[in-house]
Amino acid sequence: MKKSELIERVSQKIEILTKKQIETIIDMIFDCMKEALSKGEKIEMRGFANFKIKQRPERTARNPKTGEKIKVPPQRAIHFKMSKALKEALNK
Repeated sequence: MKKSELIERVSQKIEILTKKQIETIIDMIFDCMKEALSKGEKIEMRGFANFKIKQRPERTARNPKTGEKIKVPPQRAIHFKMSKALKEALNK
């Protein structure tokens, strides 16, 4: 689903807001999520999922084309864990 499709679906369910207002709300939600994750905070959306940042250590990898060893610097990655309710909904 694209962002535009999400806006369309929400606008069909909430007819009192314009698509532009819904887009603004969705953008604000995403911005708040990005800000919280960049600060290292955990996001918990009950009935949907949890998002948190995991620190990946530096590691040695191999270039599959040349076989050359390269160092991959440490990096932060998002860990997504779906809720039990979402898991059950997906596996009906």
